Order: sequence, then structure tokens, then C-alpha cells
Amino acid sequence: MALFVHLKTVSELRGRGDRIAKVTFRGQSFYSRVLENREDVADFDETFRWPVASSIDSNEILEIQIFNYSKVFSNKLIGTFRMVLQKVVEEKRVEVTDTLIDDNNAIIKTSLCVEVRYQATDGTVGSWDDGDFLGDESLHEEEKDSQETDGLLPGSRPSSRTPGEKSFRRAGRSVFSAMKLGKNRSHKEEPQRQDEPAVLEMEDLDRLAVRLGDGLDPDSVSLASVTALTTNVSNKRSKPDIKMVPGAGRPVDYQVSITVIEARQLVGLNMDPVVCVEVGDDKKYTSMKESTNCPYYNEYFVFDFHVSPDVMFDKIIKISVIHSKNLLRSGTLVGSFKMDVGTVYSQPEHQFHHKWAILSDPDDISAGLKGYVKCDVAVVGKGDNIKTPHKANETDEDDIEGNLLLPEGVPPERQWARFYVKIYRAEGLPRMNTSLMANVKKAFIGENKDLVDPYVQVFFAGQKGKTSVQKSSYEPLWNEQVVFTDLFPPLCKRMKVQIRDADKVNDVAIGTHFIDLRKISNDGDKGFLPTLGPAWVNMYGSTRNYTLLDEHQDLNEGLGEGVSFRARLMLGLAVEILDTSNPELTSSTEVQVEQATPVSESCTGKMEEFFLFGAFLEASMIDRKNGDKPITFEVTIGNYGNEVDGLSRPQRPRPRKEPGDEEEVDLIQNSSDEDAGEGGDLASVSSTPPMRPQITDRNYFHLPYLERKPCIYIKSWWPDQRRRLYNANIMDHIADKLEEGLNDVQEMIKTEKSYPERRLRGVLEELSCGCYRFLSLADKDQGHSSRTRLDRERLKSCMRELESMGQQAKTLRAQVKRHTVRDKLRLCQNFLQKLRFLADEPQHSIPDVFIWMMNNNKRTAYARVPSKDLLFSIVEEELGKDCAKVKTLFLKLPGKRGFGSVGWTVQAKLELYLWLGLSKQRKDFLCGLPCGFEEVKAAQGLGLHAFPPISLVYTKKQAFQLRAHMYQARSLFAADSSGLSDPFARVFFINQSQCTEVLNETLCPTWDQMLVFDNLELYGEAHELRDDPPIIVIEIYDQDTMGKADFMGRTFAKPLVKMADEAYCPPRFPPQLEYYQIYRGNATAGDLLAAFELLQIGPAGKADLPPINGPGDMDRGPIMPVPVGIRPVLSKYRIEVLFWGLRDLKRVNLAQVDRPRVDIECAGKGVQSSLIHNYKKNPNFNTLVKWFEVDLPENELLHPPLNIRVVDCRAFGRYTLVGSHAVSSLRRFIYRPPDRSAPNWNTTGRLPRGRRVLCDGGPSSHPPGEVVVNMEPEVPVRKLETMVKLDATSDAVIKVDVADEEKEKKKKKKKGSSEEPEEEEPDESMLDWWSKYFASIDTMKEQLRQQEASGIDLEEKEEVENTEGLKGPMKGKEKAKAAKEEKKKRTQSPGTGQGPEAPEKKKPKIDELKVYPKELESEFDNFEDWLHTFNLLRGKTGDDEDGSTEEERIVGRFKGSLCVYKVPLPEDVSREAGYDPTYGMFQGIPSNDPINVLVRVYVVRATDLHPADINGKADPYIAIRLGKTDIRDKENYISKQLNPVFGKSFDIEASFPMESMLTVAVYDWDLVGTDDLIGETKIDLENRFYSKHRATCGIAQTYSIHGYNIWRDPMKPSQILTRLCKEGKVDGPHFGPPGRVKVSNRVFTGPSEIEDENGQRKPTEEHVALSALRHWEDIPRVGCRLVPEHVETRPLLNPDKPGIEQGRLELWVDMFPMDMPAPGTPLDISPRKPKKYELRVIVWNTDEVVLEDDDFFTGEKSSDIFVRGWLKGQQEDKQDTDVHYHSLTGEGNFNWRYLFPFDYLAAEERIVISKKESMFSWDETEYKIPARLTLQIWDADHFSADDFLGAIELDLNRFPRGAKTAKQCTMEMATGEVDVPLVSIFKQKRVKGWWPLLARNENDEFELTGKVEAELHLLTAEEAEKNPVGLARNEPDPLEKPKRPDTSFFWFLNPLKSARYFLWHTSRWRFLKLLLLLALFLCSVPGYLVRKTRGA
Repeated sequence: MALFVHLKTVSELRGRGDRIAKVTFRGQSFYSRVLENREDVADFDETFRWPVASSIDSNEILEIQIFNYSKVFSNKLIGTFRMVLQKVVEEKRVEVTDTLIDDNNAIIKTSLCVEVRYQATDGTVGSWDDGDFLGDESLHEEEKDSQETDGLLPGSRPSSRTPGEKSFRRAGRSVFSAMKLGKNRSHKEEPQRQDEPAVLEMEDLDRLAVRLGDGLDPDSVSLASVTALTTNVSNKRSKPDIKMVPGAGRPVDYQVSITVIEARQLVGLNMDPVVCVEVGDDKKYTSMKESTNCPYYNEYFVFDFHVSPDVMFDKIIKISVIHSKNLLRSGTLVGSFKMDVGTVYSQPEHQFHHKWAILSDPDDISAGLKGYVKCDVAVVGKGDNIKTPHKANETDEDDIEGNLLLPEGVPPERQWARFYVKIYRAEGLPRMNTSLMANVKKAFIGENKDLVDPYVQVFFAGQKGKTSVQKSSYEPLWNEQVVFTDLFPPLCKRMKVQIRDADKVNDVAIGTHFIDLRKISNDGDKGFLPTLGPAWVNMYGSTRNYTLLDEHQDLNEGLGEGVSFRARLMLGLAVEILDTSNPELTSSTEVQVEQATPVSESCTGKMEEFFLFGAFLEASMIDRKNGDKPITFEVTIGNYGNEVDGLSRPQRPRPRKEPGDEEEVDLIQNSSDEDAGEGGDLASVSSTPPMRPQITDRNYFHLPYLERKPCIYIKSWWPDQRRRLYNANIMDHIADKLEEGLNDVQEMIKTEKSYPERRLRGVLEELSCGCYRFLSLADKDQGHSSRTRLDRERLKSCMRELESMGQQAKTLRAQVKRHTVRDKLRLCQNFLQKLRFLADEPQHSIPDVFIWMMNNNKRTAYARVPSKDLLFSIVEEELGKDCAKVKTLFLKLPGKRGFGSVGWTVQAKLELYLWLGLSKQRKDFLCGLPCGFEEVKAAQGLGLHAFPPISLVYTKKQAFQLRAHMYQARSLFAADSSGLSDPFARVFFINQSQCTEVLNETLCPTWDQMLVFDNLELYGEAHELRDDPPIIVIEIYDQDTMGKADFMGRTFAKPLVKMADEAYCPPRFPPQLEYYQIYRGNATAGDLLAAFELLQIGPAGKADLPPINGPGDMDRGPIMPVPVGIRPVLSKYRIEVLFWGLRDLKRVNLAQVDRPRVDIECAGKGVQSSLIHNYKKNPNFNTLVKWFEVDLPENELLHPPLNIRVVDCRAFGRYTLVGSHAVSSLRRFIYRPPDRSAPNWNTTGRLPRGRRVLCDGGPSSHPPGEVVVNMEPEVPVRKLETMVKLDATSDAVIKVDVADEEKEKKKKKKKGSSEEPEEEEPDESMLDWWSKYFASIDTMKEQLRQQEASGIDLEEKEEVENTEGLKGPMKGKEKAKAAKEEKKKRTQSPGTGQGPEAPEKKKPKIDELKVYPKELESEFDNFEDWLHTFNLLRGKTGDDEDGSTEEERIVGRFKGSLCVYKVPLPEDVSREAGYDPTYGMFQGIPSNDPINVLVRVYVVRATDLHPADINGKADPYIAIRLGKTDIRDKENYISKQLNPVFGKSFDIEASFPMESMLTVAVYDWDLVGTDDLIGETKIDLENRFYSKHRATCGIAQTYSIHGYNIWRDPMKPSQILTRLCKEGKVDGPHFGPPGRVKVSNRVFTGPSEIEDENGQRKPTEEHVALSALRHWEDIPRVGCRLVPEHVETRPLLNPDKPGIEQGRLELWVDMFPMDMPAPGTPLDISPRKPKKYELRVIVWNTDEVVLEDDDFFTGEKSSDIFVRGWLKGQQEDKQDTDVHYHSLTGEGNFNWRYLFPFDYLAAEERIVISKKESMFSWDETEYKIPARLTLQIWDADHFSADDFLGAIELDLNRFPRGAKTAKQCTMEMATGEVDVPLVSIFKQKRVKGWWPLLARNENDEFELTGKVEAELHLLTAEEAEKNPVGLARNEPDPLEKPKRPDTSFFWFLNPLKSARYFLWHTSRWRFLKLLLLLALFLCSVPGYLVRKTRGA
């Protein structure tokens, strides 16, 4: 279906001008071309076409607007014409002439003539060649239709396709740009338009864009449609895949590091918890902590793996807590948490830091959560850099709910769910037994059974379940479901489904399929639970022939790309969320297998007959290793076409009969019956006839197809699920266009072309159009009966996603400005990822197509093409990208054989045409073939037209000549052991190949050679070849004297084609040189600079070709250079080289380098350094600067690389190459003379961001031209910073004035002093270097937090509208989180003051240093401000599998620099004062004579060290190497620590340049054997020493002459300033009046006095001098940032584990030249010794304790109470009170004292314990644990275990103040639900009060179980010694005995007492009654007896 609009003319226009028309229908606009300089009439005569997916409604509107076009301003509207399409829909063709209306809807004179035609749908077969537009408008409808469909068959070409006619192609339909092919060439669609330049300038692009694009303002114009003219459009060829991607599955190094910090709220009473950490099958345990529900561990575990990424990311990380595990018992599981490694790896920075894992019990899913474990989890692959947040004292009490160990978007309350994996049946299984076994079986059993016993196994979240085994069945039927129970959403991304063959010996996998849960569910607001099928999934793996030892078995396990179809499995998946409150629910999570309800056979779709056709147009580059036996190619789809090892009988599923389509079924069945017969209808032909290969050159064969091209065709039956593939194709098309556009934009940015923002706007415009197009197309076939729930839900979510993406793209388009291009480009990359993710269809339908090369009936190499790429559709967007196109395929070796260099050689290159579609649509399956062929059919006779051809014979062939202009290559692969290569290039075109000459020993060859290929015969129509020439393959090889040349890389190119009737003149010719990226396997391996032209040889023969007239090169003989028009235009440049020295040269052939020299070469010219006569003594050069002149291209992008080689001059004039370095881009060394006309050229704009610079707006009292910087000594740490731009002539005053603020603070302090005495200024004597360090770390963290916050604010402001959809709508969790954050901020602010000022008030004023979270080099640009380091390489470049890195190839370093400039230079450069001509551009560099230096290394601490011992710990110590000095601080190793604090300084004397590489290593001390290296870091001291950033000794924040912040540098600030001014030739410094210094035109002010130790104030200039130094970057011309006083954090690396960090080391280095005054003693940074304290706790009373026991006699409730206490981590030192027996009211009286001595580090708020880990430990291990006091109440039982009643844990730094009375003491005090003032025992010293004791009840909620009155008293060890007290109630200072009620005693020990109390107290009246009765009885008995005896 399509709508055609033919705009003929517009008449009666007013005035003269350029006219343009815009035609709009359904929101899609087209522009006409611009008609220039028209007066009355504009003859547009242009046709526009809209392919429409849904029928046109009769009330839809067509709009045409006519504009006056302007290049500069926006176009002016002349008038508009609107037309309702009712008549067009009825009559199909309408011609209208009508007037236009203006903006105000008034009719104007101007009229237009237009013809509108509508072509409605025409049944199933109607086919379109969407790329073409018919020019001949006079054709009638029927004629036109027949031409579009049949005219594409051979022989007849529609007239519209002749080259002379105008034809309009849809822009960029399949563009060949990934390889930068013809980026800048205008490629003509209309040959007669020869007036466009070869490189489209932006102006022309604007014009073109306006003509074709969508938008009018040239700045917002869409360049999307221009792509057609700037890139080679290819309508009949697909893009080849340039990277030879090896199958995944190669093992890589991974490291999983997990820190278990602590656990909280563990469910259970008085437990002894252990945490078990499992990754895959590896388990590690923490130590056990006794009787606590909140243990603190801080233990670090590392797991190392060497596996493929797929296996790694499916491994499960499981963290479980086990109660009372010991050697004898395994313990009971409290709860566990699991997630897969992939989830962690996909987090930002590949890690979770300080997050809480929620524990749940897998055996009891109704139980709720079982506690939390706080941990860090990180997964590092080789080369990943993890930014670990700084390990400083983390005191903040964690908000557990806000920091859960869950990825973004996962709700904190996860529910239990059942995952039902339904396995229905499988088809097409391969034989899994040898034929021999089959014969044996047949002999015994007498029947021939299927040779496979399949069952299905499903793996999910660390569990597996399997179905029953179906014996002997190729088509097993299971109808079973495997049920998993797990939390939802699960933290495991993939489910693995595997068909296995049951075998007596071992079961093997037949095929594996992974279900990615992210693709079958959606967690958005309108999302859906995971669902799948019932649908078929296809499984691929090794080839189907059965061998006992299958070398490709890994492929069947799902590792790597399958090379053959194995089977297909019908499965379904459903998820049910469980209601855990349901009592009938089985609470176990064991995997269950149960029967599933069978589904109907038609549920996966109606069986349709599909037809696959392929034509082999070329088979070349066949690897010679394959031998010269006849070769055949086999194409298979599923098992169809597989004649060698498909099934014994080809299966042809018969479409099952359904009521209603019986006749059709019969027809199909009849035809398929006939197929089997002799010469029946359409038997499949799946392989080409065998043909013997012919030799192309030394490496490759080709098959001589010539004009006869073999074809294949296969009929196959599959369920019709094309809609799935169509939708995926539409999204793939959008994504391909987007990717191509983004590549273009990146290319434009890289090559600094103008207006990349316009191209990006065009790309976004195209994206939004594509998204809206998807919405109109995708919603078809809604009623399809076989659509699964997933189909429906996916469609909905894709439509939502694409709709929002379309809107975002529009919004983003408006925001693209020149300065935001890069940011927006990043956002567009997110669109691309999302599109690719959405396009991947989880429910398969038609299996992929495999093409195998068969050699002697053996499979040798294959290619795999996804079937969706070949699928035909009437709608162009749904068409597969390779359908009906010629695709270049490179065959590769299967499985592991394809790894590494073997796999990179092309096994064969095929030009293959493929078409796949329904058989009934196969009318024009030949339509995309190059024209000019005749078909050759297999059979003769009737129905000939229906038969596909078995070969095509081309009758038309054209003669061509190819000229390959091979100019140069750069950054090639080093293939020889010398670190260089001997490269030559081999160019392949069709079946010819030619080589360039070999250039020896270079990685940057300039061949400058033209290769001419004559007598090329190309088959097909001439004009098609012009648009779609075959591709050229260029391979780079390294020539070896012995043996075969080594492959170094490959790239592709498309030639620029010139037909015989075209002139060889601009704009198209001569072609431009371009860079082509060279690939070696998957990695880039350099660039090739070349151009290619394909010239048609006309009737006059070669005489018509442009003459080959290059500059004659007699020396090179027959080698022709690149002709003049193509080679670059050259200019004269001078290259100055600074030769400084050579470092770390390794031996060459076992001999040491003694007399090295450096040779510099660029573009054939060069210079040699002076010779170093004795490298050992002095490795520096004595002549520093040399230069040479060279001709370089004007275009900087084409500059050749510069080669640096170091040779060793040996005896007898021999030279040995030591190593080489290629500087691939000279751009950073190009010197551009300053533009003196610019007003502020000499400030060089060097004011970095983040300076505290505030403008003083007051009237200036300073002389003009001065800038004043006012610097008070006490700079607050955090300021909101503003920035002013300083001009050389400006009169600004720069102030950093804090005086007022300080005063304010002091006032506040005075006010607050009564309440908070602890806020006073710190006592100087109390402070040490560590105070400074910790204060600085707090500052760093605060700054990072602020940066993040401000970054987020900025982003939010800018992106709030358009990124809303990028991440999907804000998830519930995020909203809650955001709300929580807000709330937190609000609650904090009233108490603590606003924003960043808040910490100011609390924070005592301490001078700080700068803590860098990374190396100092990365902050100061590697200290290469004037001296650069070039690594010298030798040896072959390693490939991935060798694991050799560039590090291992480094054989030394050359230090020097380059300066490149055009000659002659402006004269004023050399006229500057003090210009020394011998140094050229390198003025003012220091001498490079040897110098002695004192190096002082301060090592602060290490963090996250890799464990080196079996116990998961290490015993680290420091080792330092510099030159011959080797210091090993072995005695001071730190036992069993992974975060050791070293706090040491080392002094080393060294002499530069001989000893300049400092290595600081951390070793693990071992009692036996050698010590192991944990990791090391290397620092180049020389670059630091000579750097202008002055990295010798950091500039402190303030100047003081005593105390903890004493000035370290032997030179005072004023001396340093004087020296810097002298070296930089700066006027100054001029001191005075006091407190003022002037440097150049800047004035700095600051304090003018200083206090000495005795408090005496003296005048000083140092403060102002320091102020100038701290703002040195503001000084014009010479200013740069000076290194401040700092601590840097350096990663530790181990050569055995390259690329993986082994921990981090914090250190800094000071250097002092020995010829200067000696520095003072080193700073004392030894670790703080913990302070000894004693905590005295008196337990006075308890109240309201729950009563646990029932009285034996009376049944009363009572408890025998005692209180237990300990300091956290020291349970072994627990202390108990005595027992208060028989408390009837819950009241207990104790008056009992505990004494807890402990060592405490105040800065870190940790208690330090040193103890032996076990009896076998060699020495004590130091632990740091939080200071927490635990008090518990227990019920004492003497015959059974005591009962735990409740507990409270008090953090001694911040715990709730106790209540004054028991009544005021509530449970909320402990849970934090009420605001209770927090106190610190370290500040209060003495606290008394009541605290609540809590325990959990059955429902897991807290309840109050008692209250305790206690008194806490903290004393230092000295105070405690002076004032001793006794334990319990002992002397000295005993406590009085408690007054307990009489009832309080133990009945077992006091039976009489207990009788008295229990019997008398409770039953005394009964006793009295009894006694009375007894007394009465005794009184009356005697009388009674007397009477009796008397016989009365």
C-alpha cells in the first residue's frame, strides 16, 4: 500500500526568489529540491511516496506548503494547500489544480497543480521494491503494478530503472558506514547532476538537508536524509560484519571480593552466629561470635576464578548465617541471601558498597525476614577499575532500609513466588549413539529404535530440577513442569534449560537454552510477571554427527556460538506470587516436578511452508589448508537441508488438520507426498555441486563460478510466528540507523568537522520518526490465535517504550547545542542499548540458517545467519536486513578451533544472495539479485515457471580496472620479536589479489603505492555495479624470511565506481584518501590510509581510462606511486626533539645495553640523538635539543606517525635494536603561535575550576592592573565556590575572606558553651598528624557527596523531562527512597544548621591536607607538563589468549619531548627576552646533569589487600626499592590484617637519573618459606622532581613553625616564591606593606604575624607568600597548579594477576635536593596507640522483667533474675551479677559492679583487641571493633540452660540518655522511634538511668521484656589506678548489699526456709485450720477412748 503525490507546478508566484515545497502526510514530511531564482512559475515535477501500513481513512488530510527558501534565515511561507483524501480513497487517482491559502486562511492568487494516487492492498503476494520510485508517471495503475512485481525478474528491466531517469531512493536504506566507507563522498543517485563537490561542505549539506530533510531552520535541519548522498547507498548488498568475533566462551580472570562487616536483628535467642559466604562451589566462613544477635566481623574474602563470562555471571553468590557451627556439628541455618554474579557485575562500578542483605529461610517461606548482613560485594574482571569509596572511619549509624543489597528498582519487600517451567516436547534431536551400538541393539532386540534417551534439566538460582527420561525417542513428549520457589523478583537473571541424554556411564548435554528473565518480564508500573510460551526455543551446539569424544561439547553446554541446529524444545514459563499467610502452603523451597496440562499442537502457531532460496555469486579466499579436493557448500535451516547428519529420515511435519482448512491441508499434503517422488514438485536442493578450487595466491583458493552461479532452495515447515520477527526487524532497523548516525557524529567530533550537533539532531529526528513508525506497524495481527501472553505484553511494553523514546528523542533534539553534543551523545547510546535489548525476541520461531563448507564430505567451516535477517515482508521496515540482498559472509572455524590467530584467517569469503519467506509469497524471490541473468531449471516440462532455478547464468558482464591507492598504515600489530613488523598489504577483489611491497621493521609503513587490477569481469547491469560494487578485502601481513607470512589484520573497503560514460573530474574524482579501521579478530589493530577506484573499461578499451601519471620513481622500478590528485598536499614543518635520557633498559639477547642512541624518524626524514657513552654511569643525553625539517600533509589528520627507536651501538659498528615506540598522533605536540591580537592572550585562561574566588564589588583602592588576593589563615574547608575569569589587565580584587564567618562562629560558640563544653577549639597538644588526616578524609567524603549532589541537581534540572523515560518511570522504591532522603534532610536541618555549613559548627578547626582517592599522576596529567615518557616496546603483541600484556613488552622508557611547527615561525617568538636558540622551543628547561636527592617515603596504610594465607588473611609488611637501595621492613609486619595501618617513613638517598623509579611493595610475611608479594606500585620520581607543578614537597594549607602542622620544606614559602618568580621570569615578589605581596600584576594579602611556641607574635612575610603559592595558577603566562600537601591512594598490582587490583596503598613522597639546606626530621606518623580506659558499670536494679517460671508448689509466675554484661567483641570477658531469686514482680536488686578495661582509638571510634586467633596461632592478631556495651537479663535455671529474657546494646559513642525513673523508661528509647538525646560516654564520663531491655516474640516483633537501672562511669587507666574499686561488691569501695525481699533465695539449698516461705506464706490458714482440728481431735480423743474402753 502506498500514497503517491506528484507535485507538478506552482504558478502565479509573486516576485523573484528560491522556492521549496514541503509535503506532509501522517506527520511524515518530504521536501522538494530548491528551485533557484524563479519568478512566476515553479516547475517542481517531483513525486513523493509514503508506504502505508494501514488503509487510508477517507477523512485523512494531505498538506502541501510552498516557501521562499533562504540559506541564512528561516524560510518564509507563501501559502498552504490542504486536501481531504476522501475522493482519492474512492477513485484511487485524482488530479487537482487549486489556489493556496495564507496564514490567516485567506485565499491568495498562487495556485498549484498536483496529482495524488493511492495504491491499496492487493492480497498476500503483492510485492514492492520499496527502495525505488517509478519515474514514468504516465504508466497506468495496472501496468505499474505489474512492473513493480514482475519487472524485476531477469531479462526485462522496468524503464524506470535506466540510469538516465530520475529515481528517488529512500535515504540510507542500508548504509555501509561502519567501516567508514566513503564517508565524505557524494554518491550520485542521479548521474546527470555533476555539480556537487566531492567533500560536502556544511553549506551544501544544509541545502541538501532542506531539500530532503525534515525541518527548515538550517541549524535544526535533519541531516538524516543527507546520508544517502554522503555515504555509499547500497540497495542490493548488506553490510559485511567486519569483526571476526570469536565465539564467546574464552576463559577470563575474575575476582569476587566480599567483606562481611556485621549482622543485625538476627532472629533467635542468644545465638553464636557464623557467616558462610559461597560463590559457586567455593565456601568460606567467618569466625564465630558468641551469644549475640548483632555480631561484628569485618572479615574480607576473595574468590579467584578463571572461567568464561557466561559461566561466571551465572554463578550464585550466597551469604548465609549459621547458628552454633563447630567441628562436630554443622549448625542450623538462620537465613540466607543469594544473587548471581551477573547482577553485581551490572551495578555501577561492578559493586555493592556497605549494603544490607536481607536474610530469609528457604525452608520456611512463611517466616518473614531473619535478619540483615552488612557487606561489600565486588566483582572485578581483568582491566576493570573499581572505585572503592574511601575506607575512613564510618561512624554514621546505618539506615538499613535505605541501603539494602538490592539492585535499583527492586522493591525491598520481596515476596515468595513459584516459577513453573513447563516442558512439553522436543523435536529434531540428534543421534546420541554410534551406528555400531544401533546394530548391536537391533541384533538383540530386533527393532530399530531411536538412539537417544532425552530428559530436560532446568537450573535456576543455584537449584536444579529434571524431568523424567523418555527412552529412545527423537521426538520425546514430557508434559511435565519443574517448580522452583524463590523470592520475587529473583536476583538471578538467567534460567538454564538443557536437554540431556541419559546414559549409563555419563549423561551429556544435547543442547542448552538460557531464558533471560529480564526479557520475559517488565518491572514498570504497567509491567508483567515473567511469562513465556508455550513456544518453541531452538537449541544450537556442535555438529550433529555423533562421536564419543566431541571436541565441541562445550557448545552444547551453552558456551560459545553453536555451529549447528541440535533440537527444538517447546516450553512455557509462568510465575505465581505466593500468599505466605495461607496455612496450606508447603513452606519448603525444594524443587518439585509434577505433571503439566498438555497444550494443543496448534498453540505455537499454524504450520506454514517456508521457502529459502540462496544463490552463490562468489566463493573466494578459501584457505589453502583445506586442500584442493572438490568443495561444496551446504545450507540448512533446522534439520531441513542437512543431508549428511540430519535425521535418518527427513522430518516434514504435516500441518495438522483443523476444522475449516481441510482442503488447503490436503493440497499441501499431496504436494509434500509428491516431493519424495522422482522429479516431483520442488524437491529441496540444499548444497552446491562439488567444484575443485583454483589458486588465487599463496594463501587462498577460489571457486571459478564465472558466469554460472549455483543456487540452493529448501522447503521447510514452521509455525507461522513472523510477527515476532517483523517487530524485532523494525526495531533493529531503527537501531541500525541510530548506530550508524551516532558513529557518524562521533567521527565528526573526532575529526573536528563542523556542526556535529546538526547531524545529531538529524539522527534524533530519524529516531523519533522510526519510533512512531513502529507504533503504526507493530500493532497488526492482534487476533492471531497463537499469540502467547508474552507476545501481547511485550508488544504493549515495546510500544510504550518506543513511544516514550520517540518523545524523548524530540525533546532531546531541541536541547542539542554545540557544547552539549557529547553529553547528548551518551544519552543516545542508552537509546541504542535499549533498542537492541527490546529487539531480542525471547520466543524463537524459525531457526537460524547455517552455511557449511564441505570438503570431501567433511564439515570444515561455517557461517550462521539469523533467520529474521532473511525474512521477507511486503512492508519495507519489517523486511530482514539481509533479505533479497547480496551478503558478504566470512566462514569461520567451529568452536574452540576458531579461537585465537587460527580463527582469524578467513576460511572462505562468500558473496551469497538469500531470501526466506512463505512459499506462497515467493513470487519475486529473485528481485534483489544483480540483473542480467537467465535461470537454469532442474526439470523440463510443465509448471516450469514455478520451479526455482538450480543455477543462474549471467549474460551481461562488464570489464573494469581497479586502482588501489595504498598510501600508508599506522599503529600496526607488532608481529616480530623485535617489537616491529615487516608489513605488506594484500588486496583481494573478486578472485584476484595483489601485494604491496614489503617495508622492513616498521609499524607505520608508508607504501605510497598504486596497485592496478586489470581485466576484472563483473557480472550484472552496469548501473547497478556503479551503486553496488563488490567489496574489497585488504589484509595486512608480516613478511617472515622463514615460513609463512603472519596475519596482522584485515579491513574492508568499497571502491568509488566510474562508468565509461562519466567524466573523471571533480566532485567525485579523484577519490580522497580515507582511514579504514584494521581489525584483528575482535580487536582493532591499526588504521589504513588508502583510496580505491573502480573504472569501467568502455568500448574504446583502456585508452579512455585516466592516464596513470604519478611522479616518476626510478629507484622503485615498476612500483607506481599514488597519483598527484590523491596523495595529500604537503607543507614544510620543523620537528624539534628534546632528548633527555633513557631509563630501565632491559637486556638485549642477554647482553646489557651500554651505548644506546635514539633515532627519530617521521615521513622518511629523521634525526639521531647523541650517543650515551656509558649508560650505567649516566643515562642522560649531553646534547638536549635537535631538529629536522620534513614535509607533512596540510591536513593534520593525515600526519604520519613518528617513530622513536633505541639502538645499542656495539663493537665493530654493529647496531642492535633495543625497542621502539610509535607516536601515532603528533597533534598534541603541534605548537601554534599565540594570537597576539587576542585581548588576554597571556593569561592563557588557566584558572581552574573550584578556586575560592569572590569578586569584591566595592570601589578599588588598588593601582590599576592589579588583582588582589586576600587570604586569611583559617580557610574553612567547604565554601560554595564562585569563579571569576582573570584578565591580564583586569582590576579585580580576589578575596577569600573568612574573617566575618569566623567571628560569627565564635559568637555562637560562646552562646553554646554552657550546654556543650565539648565544642571548644581543640588543644594543640592533643592534635597530631592523624587528626589532620582524619579531618581531611571527612572533608574529601563531604566534597564527594556534594559533587554527587550537585551533579545530580544539574542533571535533574536539565534532563528531568527527557530522561524520565530513559530509565523508565521512577520506580516505587526510588520514589520512596527520594522521599526518605528529603525527610532525612529536613529532620537534620533544624538541629544541625543548613546544608554544607552544618558540619562546620561541629567540626573543630584543624589544618588539613588533600587526600587524593587516586594516584597523584592522574590529578596532574602524569607530570608530563614538559617532559614526556615514551614506553619502548619489543616482542610480539600478545593476543588475548596469550595473556601477555603491553606491560610485559616494555623494555625501557625514553624521556624527552617533541615540538612540531610550520616554518617559518612568526619572528616575535624568537625575540623574547632570554631566548636561547640552542634550545629552540624548549626554553627554560633545567640541566639534566646527575643530581643527588633525599627521597622520603611516608606510607600511611593499605586497604583491601588480597588475602595471601589460607586463613583468608595476610601478614603484610612494606618493602621499598629505589636503584640499589632495597628496604624490607620485615620485622614490623602486621599480623593477620587486610587493612593494616603502617604509619612509617623511610629515607633513601638516590641520584637522578640513574635511580628514579621507586617501587613500594606490600609483602606477606610467612614463618616458613619465602614471603609472597601481595602487590606493588611504581612511581617515576624524576618526572615529579622536574615538573613545574613542584611535586618535591607539597605546599601546606597554612604556615606554622611548631605543632602538628609544622612546615616540612627546608625552603620557606617566601624563598620558594622568589625562586619560582626567577625561573619563570616573572616580576616580583615585592613584599610590603606588611600583609601584602605583589607578583606580576597580582597582589596577595594575608596575615602578617605568626605565633611561636611561647605564644609570642612576630612579624612575618610567609603567610602572604604562601597565599601567592596557593594561587600560583592565577599568575599570567607561567602559572600552574602547585602540588599541595597530600596523601595519594595508589592501586597495588601483582604481575601474576595483571590488570586486577590487589588492594590500595596510601602514601606520599617528599624529595629534597642534597645541595640545598637539609630538611628537618621526618614527620611522626606512627599509628596512634590506643588509649587505655576502664569502664565501670554498676547494675543497681531491674524492673518489669517478664516472669518465666511457674512455681512448683504454688503455680505462681516468678523469675530468678541475673544481669550479664560485656563490651562488644569480648564475650569471653562477660560478667554476671548474682541471682535475684524468685522475683514475683519482675523487680530485681543487685548493686553489682562490672569492670571492663579496654584499649580505645578515639579517632576511629573503635576498641582495639589483640589476641591469638587459636592455640596454633604464632602471634596475636589485632581487631578493631565498635565500642558497644551489651546488657542482658537472664532467668537462671540450675537443671537446664538459663533462659534469655532480653537485651540492650549501647554504642558508647552515641546511646540514648537513660530515663530518670522506671516509669519513664519505654521500649521506643531503644528502637529509635522517639527522639531521645544521645550521649557519648567519652564526653559525659558518667551516666546513670533506666534503659529498656528488648527481645523478639514469635511474630518477629520487638517487645519490652524488662528495664535495668545502671550507672556507667568511664575513667582513663591512670585515673582508675589512682581511684581503684572492687569487682562485684568487693573491696575497695564496696557496694552495699541489696535489700532483697525475704522470698529471694534458692529453695534447693534452703529446704526449711523454702518450706517456711512456700508452705507457710501461701497456706497458713489451712495449716491453722488443720492444727485446730488436730487440737480438737487430741482434746476429744482421750475422753472418747475412755468411753470406748468402758464399753459405753
